[in-house]
Amino acid sequence: SHFIFTHCGDNRIELVRASWHELSISVSDVSLSDEGQYTCSLFTMPVKTSKAFLTVLGVPEKPQISGFTSPVMEGERMQLTCKTSGSKPAADIRWFKNDKEIKDVKYLKEEDANRRTFTVSSTLDFRADRSDDGVVVSCRVDHESLNSTPQIARQVLEIHYTPSVKIISSSSWPEEGQSIVLTCESKGKPLPEPVLWTKDGGELPDPERMVVNGRDLRISFLNKTDNGTYRCEATNPIGQNSTEYVLIVHDVSNTLLPTTVIPSLTTATVTTTVALTTSTATSATAFSTRDPNALAGQTGPDHALIGGIVAVVVFVTLCSIILLGRYLARHKGTYLTNEAKGAEDAPDADTAIINAEGSQVNAEEKKEYFI
Repeated sequence: SHFIFTHCGDNRIELVRASWHELSISVSDVSLSDEGQYTCSLFTMPVKTSKAFLTVLGVPEKPQISGFTSPVMEGERMQLTCKTSGSKPAADIRWFKNDKEIKDVKYLKEEDANRRTFTVSSTLDFRADRSDDGVVVSCRVDHESLNSTPQIARQVLEIHYTPSVKIISSSSWPEEGQSIVLTCESKGKPLPEPVLWTKDGGELPDPERMVVNGRDLRISFLNKTDNGTYRCEATNPIGQNSTEYVLIVHDVSNTLLPTTVIPSLTTATVTTTVALTTSTATSATAFSTRDPNALAGQTGPDHALIGGIVAVVVFVTLCSIILLGRYLARHKGTYLTNEAKGAEDAPDADTAIINAEGSQVNAEEKKEYFI
């Protein structure tokens, strides 16, 4: 028995191995025409044959994206078509935006003229939006002949759109005397330059205090005349846009510093001694009868210290006056009582006079002691 190998006059087909047990051939530069049934025959009695069918895959061509014109205006309709030919079986096409797959697309498959391969196309239909500017649109072709390495075509979108405008304030509570910076953030393509600042529908009224630097408006030494509506307007070749900011200048806030609490004085006692005290006591009384709210509004520990010292002086003075008055009243009573006793002990008028003179001497001695 032996194998039969038919060359067929095709140099691409070569005999690789021939033995009593095996016959191997190789086909180089495979083409779609090589697809078909191959038969191996073993001439024995009877003849034995074995058949194999060779399937040739059609490798898809590199995809191409068409339908894009640059730039595209915002709101315009875009139709991008991705096409690839020569695939067998038909290739699969998928769309992506920045690696995010787009599902809602049209798919079309057509048979090529050789009736063996296919041309596949897919159309992406959408309206241009400013968020699409700079987005990478990808068309990916998957096919079993590519060994898990898809063919990809990419297109970067360029979308032109009117400016968007926003005003940012450097202060949420502007006060008189302060400064404020209003920043006009504008985005658009092409980029709007420069921006226009107005106040209440007209030009800025005080150019010396209201200075425009690029997109910033700086207003120094704020006052109530700066209240109003400030408008920022941005323009590019596509169109213009504007936004407003209402400025309200507030009064300067009174921030109270921490104060030392002074113990309350007994105002009734101090008031009754105004006529008896010196100028120091009078000033102390005036201090102690002030409005408590005014006292609490004072700032700094020096005022509290002075008030405490004055209160001590007033207190000591009052105590001294009270003690002195009680002492005088007590000694005066003793003097009159001793004088009266000299008259009561005398048996007659002469003796009373003598006793009175003795009492007078004693009184003088007491006066000398008192002085």
